[in-house]
Amino acid sequence: MSAQDLSKLHIDRTAKSFGPRRRPRWVKWAVGAAVVAAIAAFMAWRGANAPVTIDVATVTTAFPSQGFTLLNATGRVVAQRKAAVSTKATGRLEWLGVQEGSRVKAGEVIARLESLDVSAARHSSFAAVKAAKANLEQGEAERRDAESALRRAQDLYAKKFIAESALDTARARHEKALASISSLKAAIGVAEANARSASVTVEQTLIRAPFDGVVLTKNANVGDIITPFSSATDSKGAVVNMADMDTLEVEADVSEASIGKIVVGMPAEIQLDAYPEARLAGEVSRIVPTVDRSKATLLVKVTFKEKDARVLPDMSAKVGFLQRAAKDDERKAVTAVRPEAVAKRGDRSVVFVLDKESIAKEVAVTAGRKLGDLLEVTGVKAGDKVALSPPEKLRDGGAVALLKK
Repeated sequence: MSAQDLSKLHIDRTAKSFGPRRRPRWVKWAVGAAVVAAIAAFMAWRGANAPVTIDVATVTTAFPSQGFTLLNATGRVVAQRKAAVSTKATGRLEWLGVQEGSRVKAGEVIARLESLDVSAARHSSFAAVKAAKANLEQGEAERRDAESALRRAQDLYAKKFIAESALDTARARHEKALASISSLKAAIGVAEANARSASVTVEQTLIRAPFDGVVLTKNANVGDIITPFSSATDSKGAVVNMADMDTLEVEADVSEASIGKIVVGMPAEIQLDAYPEARLAGEVSRIVPTVDRSKATLLVKVTFKEKDARVLPDMSAKVGFLQRAAKDDERKAVTAVRPEAVAKRGDRSVVFVLDKESIAKEVAVTAGRKLGDLLEVTGVKAGDKVALSPPEKLRDGGAVALLKK
């Protein structure tokens, strides 16, 4: 290639460039504003739908009497009349006719000891009574014969047919017969006394219920040796323990700082731990005038004004001492919730019920009486979980998150 040809191969730097054109600046600003608006909209949507952190409470049931309860105390049910039933005799238990829960009447035979020996002694004493009475009949016959002989002797002596010594003999015989009658009558008294003693001994082998009541525990079985004081090895004292269920009452421990609020005759409401749905009317019967220094409490005894067959001795109970007796409509349980769970949305009172603890459902309620620390409401049911102090931003169907404690 010649030098002339090479000269044609140089680069023309004066030619126009065909690269990309620059966009106007306002386009960049428009795109940036659109991105910012999109981000703001997303954040607003996310904030509106973010779970609201709340605390929760459970809708429960309460009794209107809580609104006029002065004091609450705990205690237990006891029977005012109870007994450990045993016997004064010692012997082997031959028969037991009751078990736990049996109802018995006063005087009913509930157990019996072996009594062959004492029964034989009683039969012997009855025979001795019959023998003594037979001797008395014989003595009466002798007295009648001596009395007849004395009359004949007196007649014969009056006619001078016998000597005075014969009359004296007849008189002495008559007096001896009279004395024998007195002795025989005394012997009958002794025999009858022995018979009564033997009957008492036999009666002591019969174990009777001292009052109407219910058998609480059975402490002995057939074949056990029963002794009055259970001093021998493997012997039993009380056969059964029983209580009069008509004398059940609650013994409640009341702080000495609060005892001034309690007066005898004060109305009370008794709640058994075993049956929390039942509220039984009661009344303060007496205050035991002894302070338990270890607990700084006094014992207050509350009687049941209404009976319930489910109440048993030694059941745990709570006692509410009332300002006044509860009316019939105040003794029925109502739905209640903590007051701070009720919120205002416009002119409505509402609560927010949690659905599976993630979604709050707005429910309209009607507020009623103040029941101590709770508020009576209608529109929800016991067991529902509701938001406490729901914030204004919480709405129907809003997501919630539980406050971690």
